[in-house]
Amino acid sequence: MIIGVPKEIKTEEYRVGIVPAGVRLLTGSGHRVLIERGAGEGAGINDSEFERAGAHLVSSAAEVYGETDLVMKVKEPLPPEYDLLRPGLMIYTYLHLAPAPELTAVLLEKDIIGIAYETIQLSDGSLPLLIPMSEIAGKMAVQVGAHYLEKPNGGRGVLLGGVPGVYRGVVTVLGGGVVGTNAAKIAVGMGAMVNIVDINQSRLMALDDIFGSAITTLISNPDTIERSVRESHLVIGAVLVPGGRAPSLVSREMVVQMKAGTVIVDVAVDQGGCCETCQPTTHDQPVFMIDNVIHYCVANMPGAVPRTATFALTNVTISYALKIANQGLKDAVASDPALAMGINIYRNHVTHETVAQDLGYDYQPLEQVIK
Repeated sequence: MIIGVPKEIKTEEYRVGIVPAGVRLLTGSGHRVLIERGAGEGAGINDSEFERAGAHLVSSAAEVYGETDLVMKVKEPLPPEYDLLRPGLMIYTYLHLAPAPELTAVLLEKDIIGIAYETIQLSDGSLPLLIPMSEIAGKMAVQVGAHYLEKPNGGRGVLLGGVPGVYRGVVTVLGGGVVGTNAAKIAVGMGAMVNIVDINQSRLMALDDIFGSAITTLISNPDTIERSVRESHLVIGAVLVPGGRAPSLVSREMVVQMKAGTVIVDVAVDQGGCCETCQPTTHDQPVFMIDNVIHYCVANMPGAVPRTATFALTNVTISYALKIANQGLKDAVASDPALAMGINIYRNHVTHETVAQDLGYDYQPLEQVIK
């Protein structure tokens, strides 16, 4: 099989879809890997490193898309890449289709096979290809929140850890999954007062066992959320519905009640966001202000730490890429139900039930349409 890796073109996206070790695994199994020149520079990986691993360098994204069977990326195809898509091409990347009706329509029209990192799901419900980026985003959320809480950056002027004799900053984390747990680790480490809100009582019990009295666990309901965000200096949106839009938990009315200079970091923005006032932003213009509340809504947060993120990503994506390349897609998904969950689009069919439901398409089970 021919596997291609283009350079990412999303604003301030410095990650790349593979590292040299991943190339070596693919070429060692008899596959050909094409990489666009300069694709790894943002992550500190030189073209020569890819060549030594056995990759063939090409001069343009058009060559990558035109010659490969499977394209490995980090982020979803953007409009400048739409004309490069061709029928039957497999795109293996973070797709986040539920809040992206235009992209979904293009993939269906172009007869693409869309394999979404974020919906490959194990039998225990975990999302192995999403976990490392969620860990990074969760940790970054507190870092950027603390930064924007500083008065010169528009914030309230609160130090999360406080000092003796002064109240510490209050952080509320909406969602106790991977993002929320990692956000709590950093917030607790900085000395903040931390609330974690989740709908799952068992998850709250597990977090209480992990953190003990260092955090306050709260069951999710409108009253709890309203009170928590009103009293907080930093609110982190960390709610996830695999494949689907994030629920809107923080209303405009709640934002109005928040203290001036409070910061919202909505990590869920790539799935539509869990705050009504949030809209996607980019690393070059990461924040906006509504009702004197700072909103940080960068949809590709791990792109700011591309070296860490790229190596962490390849660690989890390469095994499925190898399975597809070695077995072919049909046999690979037949042998691995987790990978089958990752197929969101199969040519002109939507084959992930949650994506179909959120976007109003007919759901077609993969086993009924795969050839």
